[in-house]
Amino acid sequence: AKRTKKVGIVGKYGTRYGASLRKMVKKIEISQHAKYTCSFCGKGRSFTSLAMPP
Repeated sequence: AKRTKKVGIVGKYGTRYGASLRKMVKKIEISQHAKYTCSFCGKGRSFTSLAMPP
């Protein structure tokens, strides 16, 4: 069963921090957890990391 209708990944924060801040964080967290290919070595990664070369 689907647990969240609107909040998605930021449901973990519950009622804390306010709706506007959670919406901003949602956009950021979706992009940082997205699958992407490393531009440096071409390897597929499941998430972005600050340790990877830009």
